[in-house]
Amino acid sequence: MNDMISSYKPDELSMDLFYSILKLRADVFIAEQRSCCPDIYGRDLDAGTVHLVVAEDGKVLSTVRIMDIDSCAPRIGRVATAAEARGRGLAGELTQRAVDLCAPDAQIQLSAQTQLEGWYGKFGFQRSGEDYDDDGIMHLPMIRAGQGIPA
Repeated sequence: MNDMISSYKPDELSMDLFYSILKLRADVFIAEQRSCCPDIYGRDLDAGTVHLVVAEDGKVLSTVRIMDIDSCAPRIGRVATAAEARGRGLAGELTQRAVDLCAPDAQIQLSAQTQLEGWYGKFGFQRSGEDYDDDGIMHLPMIRAGQGIPA
């Protein structure tokens, strides 16, 4: 499945692809999960941001965003998979690729929905704080310590 994953820096995104990524995230986070927090807040086009995408027949099925990829504390987020593509392991493949793209000694951060704590744990992430409410959805901070760095 790894050959289905494409990686894009902001200046490599076509308008159509960027729109498709934002549409999938709106479908998942706003329509499906009923979050009223706008997803577009300026970070998608920042230098150091990378978008990972799985698409089939021109349709974006799953996406992940990595921010500050070259820093010692990159952040993985906006993990979204279209309803019809769930159960295929796409989000897991993208999350693993995102981890692999970060520096080995980076302390990767993410905010997980609380019910996904164990799922992110499979990628080496551990809870790093208390649960919190993010627009009506309970989340928790998680971190994946880099190689040779205690968690």
